[in-house]
Amino acid sequence: MAKDGPAAGKDQKKTAASNQTVQWWKLPTLEELGQEYQEEQKGKVKKNKAQEIDPWTVEAATDEHGQSLAFDYEAISREWATKLIDQPLLDRFEALTGKRPHMWLRRGLFFSHRDLDRILDCYERGDDFFLYTGRGPSSDSMHIGHTISFEFTKWLQDVFDVPLVVMLTDDEKALFKEKLTFEEVMEFARQNAKDIISFGFDVKKTFIYSDLKYIPYNGGHMMLNAWEFSKLVNFNQVRGAFGFNGSTSTGRIFFPSLQCVAAFATSYPHIWGDDPDSDFRSKKTAAIPCLIPCGVDQDPYFRLVRENAGRMKNKSPKPALLHAKFFSALQGPGGKMSASIPNSAIFMSDTMNQIKKKINSYAFSGGQETKELQQELGGNPDVDVSYQYITYFDDDDEKIAKIADDYRKGKLLTGELKAICIKLLQEYVKRFQDNRAKVTDDVMKSFMTPRKLEWKGNPNPKKPESKQKVADRTKQAGSAGAEKS
Repeated sequence: MAKDGPAAGKDQKKTAASNQTVQWWKLPTLEELGQEYQEEQKGKVKKNKAQEIDPWTVEAATDEHGQSLAFDYEAISREWATKLIDQPLLDRFEALTGKRPHMWLRRGLFFSHRDLDRILDCYERGDDFFLYTGRGPSSDSMHIGHTISFEFTKWLQDVFDVPLVVMLTDDEKALFKEKLTFEEVMEFARQNAKDIISFGFDVKKTFIYSDLKYIPYNGGHMMLNAWEFSKLVNFNQVRGAFGFNGSTSTGRIFFPSLQCVAAFATSYPHIWGDDPDSDFRSKKTAAIPCLIPCGVDQDPYFRLVRENAGRMKNKSPKPALLHAKFFSALQGPGGKMSASIPNSAIFMSDTMNQIKKKINSYAFSGGQETKELQQELGGNPDVDVSYQYITYFDDDDEKIAKIADDYRKGKLLTGELKAICIKLLQEYVKRFQDNRAKVTDDVMKSFMTPRKLEWKGNPNPKKPESKQKVADRTKQAGSAGAEKS
């Protein structure tokens, strides 16, 4: 007898559930689920949103349709009151060093600065200064975007012949990444140190350190600097700089003081031959300036230190900075390579086939939909990711200009452009991997041992005239003028 009413409803539900269980092959695939998720997220994207940039958040602006826009670097420079790198500054750089500016300077990939002109003044006089850069070890491998600051810093070290410190902020990653433990990030720091060494830094003038290893055992003066600096900075200042609030952990609130004082020469007494066991930090060493090549998202840290460096007991000069643009994600404008999004990045551990597949499958194209349209209308290299990558890794300006021109005119197809890009990236990553294989634990230890460094600086300094010489010359000029009259 057929059932009706509530009992029938129960049986129908059982049958439906049974069918769902039996027909498991009709479940959506992971790819389909991913597409559904992306569609859901599109509805959540804010429209007409301004770009948001700080040390932990990098988000492009969006238009009225919620589409990501390219980062507006001139707007960043205006908002943060930095100076754009111009041709007269590059001309002076070349005149002083005798070296043609790096292609990343010539092409505006390092686009902005704070007080680079003062560092050039130091170099011209033959005064000491040092380089400082860093890496937050959130994984055991870097992607290609991470390598830009290290390649560039290596070039600066060779040009200026000055000491370099590399800070591995394993403490920061454990504090700001909830799922990471302090033990994990210390191991990441060791692996990242080997990665960094692979770029060819000179061990005689390079000190690489892990915060969690250096500061507790050898970083007494750095910790003194951090405590003194933390007395100068109130919560409102760090809240304004980093967006902290009442639920922010005290570890996160204190950490900026550590990263800021990494720009003080007195944090590394062994480098300069000072006594690291002394209760007193050297006033002479405190006066040594620092140049920091970094991603522009790191600027808030150093605005904070620039505001307070002159308030330290032993006053330190404001650190100078060189700001890099973000290395574009494979998906194109408004994206930044991220280790947490594998298909957004080329990793330095990728195989040659993986690199080829990622560029061919994921690299955003500025070309047309068909070969015929590309030949008729041409492509747009300004938004083409493969072209952007080529500008990072081919030093030939004329070749780069021709590639862009041919692409715009339709003489160069998208597939051909990607092939050029793939070859350059494969060569770059393979060279890195070959060098990385040679970095042993002993080599790493030699870089990470606190010690006095060796450097030469400007071989032909131009010392300023003494006040007495200037006075004598002025007096002689005045006497000569009086005789003529």
